[in-house]
Amino acid sequence: MDENLDLSRWRERPRGVGYRRWVILSTGLRKLSRLWFFRVLFLMSWVVATFLALTGFLASQSVVEGGELDSLLSNFGPRGAAVASAIRAVVLLYPDVVMNTLFTTIFWLETNCALFISLLALTAMIPSLVTRDRASNALTVYLSRPLTSADYLLGKLGTIAGVLILLWTGPLLFTWLLSVLFASDHDFLVYSLSPLLRALLFNGIALVALSAIAMGVSALTRTARTTIVVWLGLWLVAGFVADIPHMPRWMQHVSFNYDLAQLRSQILGIGSALTEAGQKLPLINHRLSENLTEAGRRTTVTDAAGSLAGLIMLGALGALSLFRRFKPE
Repeated sequence: MDENLDLSRWRERPRGVGYRRWVILSTGLRKLSRLWFFRVLFLMSWVVATFLALTGFLASQSVVEGGELDSLLSNFGPRGAAVASAIRAVVLLYPDVVMNTLFTTIFWLETNCALFISLLALTAMIPSLVTRDRASNALTVYLSRPLTSADYLLGKLGTIAGVLILLWTGPLLFTWLLSVLFASDHDFLVYSLSPLLRALLFNGIALVALSAIAMGVSALTRTARTTIVVWLGLWLVAGFVADIPHMPRWMQHVSFNYDLAQLRSQILGIGSALTEAGQKLPLINHRLSENLTEAGRRTTVTDAAGSLAGLIMLGALGALSLFRRFKPE
């Protein structure tokens, strides 16, 4: 008999249900952080955020005589200095229009890039959500007490949320913070809040929808290759079909990428912001004014309700797929 065998009563303090869920979430994030592909995506998202943040920072300095924008444009001689003065005058005369258009455009670009990067990350995550657990019959262990199905689901959903926060929400907030942190005029803070809140609203809608769809696809089969093919089909193939001219509405709304693009333009209001800028700002170049108005017209959404309904339908199908197969096997 082993003399070192300790039969004393276990005296550790129970960690509780929150700890079990945190273990699933943190384990998933640690596994992803070891992948070079995820590290590249993380770097890409923050590089884009930094570039857009510097754009917002320069814009916030435009109202300051002798600020960073003046210093930059003064390198082009008297004409550059005159351009800087003209920009400053327009911003001071039309702060609401300029800043709403500026931050709406910045967040629209940020959201566009972040959504694409997040979808790439979800493609790599799909097999690790439910597929591999089904393939190895690990659900038999995971769904036994004290780990419950709610713990498992919240842990996996928390992993998806953590990834989207790292690749999307975090860079978005960083862009806004750096843009307004050193602004000398509080108007930049006031007029940037509405575009920021709209961008965060779309971020939350996308997080919920993509989490449901990704979990549903991951639960479809036990084969990682099959789930990735299905995910790419819903993302790329369905998106390509939705972009074909004169395609029926219902076929367009089968693509979650199409639905998200429509909702992004509607919620962020990029069309109305560009149209307002083209019509109200005293732009010297008449052609530029026309281009802004035309860009606003092209980005105006006419079927946002259908896109929201399509996204809800796809999310519901994902949840149905998950719960039909989410059981010990």
